[in-house]
Amino acid sequence: MSGRWSLVRRALSLVAVLGLWQALTSYDINLWLRFEQFPTVTEVARAFGDRISGDAYWQDLTDSLTRIVTGFALAAVLGVTVGTAVARSRIAADLLGPVLEVLRPVPAIALVPVAILLFPSNEQGIVFITCTAAFFPVMVSTRHAVRALTPVWEEAVLTMGGGRWRVLRSVALPGALPGILGGLSVGIGVSWICVISAEMISGEYGVGYRTWQDYTVVDYPGVFVGMATIGLLGWLTSTAVELLGRRLTRWLPRTESRPTTPVRRRPAPAVPPAATAVPLVRTAKERVRP
Repeated sequence: MSGRWSLVRRALSLVAVLGLWQALTSYDINLWLRFEQFPTVTEVARAFGDRISGDAYWQDLTDSLTRIVTGFALAAVLGVTVGTAVARSRIAADLLGPVLEVLRPVPAIALVPVAILLFPSNEQGIVFITCTAAFFPVMVSTRHAVRALTPVWEEAVLTMGGGRWRVLRSVALPGALPGILGGLSVGIGVSWICVISAEMISGEYGVGYRTWQDYTVVDYPGVFVGMATIGLLGWLTSTAVELLGRRLTRWLPRTESRPTTPVRRRPAPAVPPAATAVPLVRTAKERVRP
């Protein structure tokens, strides 16, 4: 029952936001923020219906999803591998640590000129930018999660005859899995930001490319269709990562707040006085039978 009410509240929040948007744009509210040039909800819905009936919309959707899945999968593998190596090996930390810390503050979208120079096609450059954007959140979360593990677990495996690979497989990766999943959740959001930006700058097809083209021709309903599409795609992929994480960490206790119903305790049954009376201690003569 609580899950049903949660869905109702979420739906009501979306309806309230759409209703406020419709009211502000329909009456051309112009206070400090200017809404007279914003398209209404009905105009965006009409443009969205026109877009999904054509092939170009689905082609853009397929291209963006292909880029994000490819780049994010590469970032997940590389991020977990490098993060684990840096956390468990002093040599890897000395060789890779300084390079990673210098490159980490550089925004992934700033690598567009580098991608254009390195790769022969724009498609490979966009995948590279997407992978770079998600790599650092995954790598950093993996590194911290592996370093935070209790040494007692590793010592127990070593005491029972396990080697370094057994420790890595049975202790390090399972113990660091919650932290790794947190990095993956952050990485998928950053990946969407960078893939859309890269498509706007140097892409051919894709949701970001189409949104920028709508802006250049002053098609504001089309711009909002692209924004809504990006939001839906980001929400679906983030939910997929979260569901995968829940499935992989079923052994973890869930700390979600759920309304609890107070348990009514039944009153203790009344005990008859005879049962509570202290039995008389019989004397030795009374215990002896004739």
